[in-house]
Amino acid sequence: MNVVTRFPPSPTGYLHIGSARTALYNWLFARRYGGHFVLRLEDTDRERSTQQAVDVILKGMAWLGLDYDEGPYYQTQRFDRYAAVTAKLVEEGKAYRCYCSRERLKVLREAQMVAKEKPRYDGHCRDNPDAAASGNPPVVRFRTPQEGAIEITDGVRGTVTIQNSELDDLIIARSDGSPTYNLTVVVDDVDMGVTHVIRGDDHLNNTPRQIHILEALGAARPVYAHIPMINGADGKKLSKRHGAVSVLQYRDEGFLPQALLNYLVRLGWSHGDQEIFTPAEMTGYFDIEGVHQSAATFDREKLLWINQQYIQTLPMAELRDHAAPHFVAAGIDTSDSARLETVIDAQRTRANTLVEMAEKSRPFFGELDAFDEGAAKKHLRPIAGPPLRDLRKRLETQDPWTPEALHALVEEIAAAHELKLGKIAQPLRVAVTGSAASPSIDVTLHLVGREQCLKRLDKALAYIDARTAAA
Repeated sequence: MNVVTRFPPSPTGYLHIGSARTALYNWLFARRYGGHFVLRLEDTDRERSTQQAVDVILKGMAWLGLDYDEGPYYQTQRFDRYAAVTAKLVEEGKAYRCYCSRERLKVLREAQMVAKEKPRYDGHCRDNPDAAASGNPPVVRFRTPQEGAIEITDGVRGTVTIQNSELDDLIIARSDGSPTYNLTVVVDDVDMGVTHVIRGDDHLNNTPRQIHILEALGAARPVYAHIPMINGADGKKLSKRHGAVSVLQYRDEGFLPQALLNYLVRLGWSHGDQEIFTPAEMTGYFDIEGVHQSAATFDREKLLWINQQYIQTLPMAELRDHAAPHFVAAGIDTSDSARLETVIDAQRTRANTLVEMAEKSRPFFGELDAFDEGAAKKHLRPIAGPPLRDLRKRLETQDPWTPEALHALVEEIAAAHELKLGKIAQPLRVAVTGSAASPSIDVTLHLVGREQCLKRLDKALAYIDARTAAA
C-alpha cells in the first residue's frame, strides 16, 4: 500500500499536546506501511504566523523524534500555484467572483439569525451578470453543488453523510488574491500525493467542502480519519490549564520524549491492555482501526507514571543525555560523567521527572546548605548523638568506601547501641543529605563521599548539641 501522510501545523503558536498527537499518528501510520511523512507549515495567516512559532514547532518535532521525509513546505511560497488553480476553476465555471460588500453580508447574516436560520451565503453573485457593476473588490467563491449529498467513509467514524444543501459557496480567494484554507489544503494534498488525511474531528465539517474541490480538480480522494479531540479531566476541551502547553515545556519540566510519545499514542488509541510500548511496538501495532471514537481525557498523573517507567528502564546513556541539562540547570557540575551516571542510577526509582531527579540529587554534589527543618526536628534528637559520634569516628578511617562495606559498618554501630537499623539510618540520612528521603543509606553514604559525610556529620552533631543544651 502506497502511503503518504502529512502534518500541517499553523505557525501561529507552539506545538501543543493535541497537535503532537496528530503528528504522531500520521508519523506512525507512514512508518508502519513504509510510506512518506510530510511536514507542511500552513502559514497563510501572515499577521499571526511568526518565525519563532516555526522554530518552536521544528524543535518540538525534533525533540519527539518525529522525523519527516519531505518538507517543511511553506504555503506562503506556493501562492502562485494557488492563484493558478483559482483562475482555472473560475475559467471552467466551477468558481465565480463575488462582489458582495461586507455591509450586505452583515445584513444578510443578521436577518438569517433573526429567522433562526443557519448563517450562509445566499448565492447573490452566483449567476448574476450585473454583480460586477457594484465596483467592490471581488472575492472568489467555489460553486458548491446544490443537489445531492457527500458520503464520507471515515476510518474512525465510519460513514458520514452531508447534504449539499447544508453547504454554501465558500470563499477560496480573498479580495487581495490570497487563498483560503480549504483551497490551499486541497491543492497541497494533491500536489504532495497525500493518500491518508489523519486529523482532529474539528476538521470534519471542512471535509465535504474539500471533497467538492478535489472533484472539481479531477483528483482522487484521500482516505480520511478524523480522530476525537482531547478533553481535560472536567470533560471540557483541553486548554492551557489542563496541560495543553508546548511539548517543549514538558521537556523543560523533565519529561522524557519517549514517555510523552508513549502517553500520546495511548491518548485515544489502544492495543489490547498494553500500556508501555517500545518505539518498534508503536510502529508495528498502530493502525486507524484502534483509534477510539470517544474523546480522550488528559491525565497528568498517568503521564507522570509513564515517565517514571521510562526513567527506570531507559538505557543509561540515553537517560544521562536527557537528564544532564536538568542537573546543569540546578547548578550541578556534570563534568564527571561516570559520577553523574552513578547518581542517576541511584535515583531512577525515586523521581517522576528529571527535574525532580536533579533536585533530589543536590546533596551528592558540593556543600549542604541546610537541614530540612521538619526532618531535623524529628530525627536529629539528643538520643541520636552517641551512635552518630561513633559512626563519624569510624567513617574517618573506613576502607573500602563501598556501599557493601558502609552498610556493614552502619549495622555494626546500630548493634553496638542496641538499635534497629532504621533508628540510626534515618538520623544519619538527615545528617548527610539534609532530608528524610534518599536512596538506601549505604548508597547515600557512598555517593556523598567521605569528606562531605564527615563535614555534614559535624554539622548535625553541633545541631544536636545545641538542642541538648537548650532542653
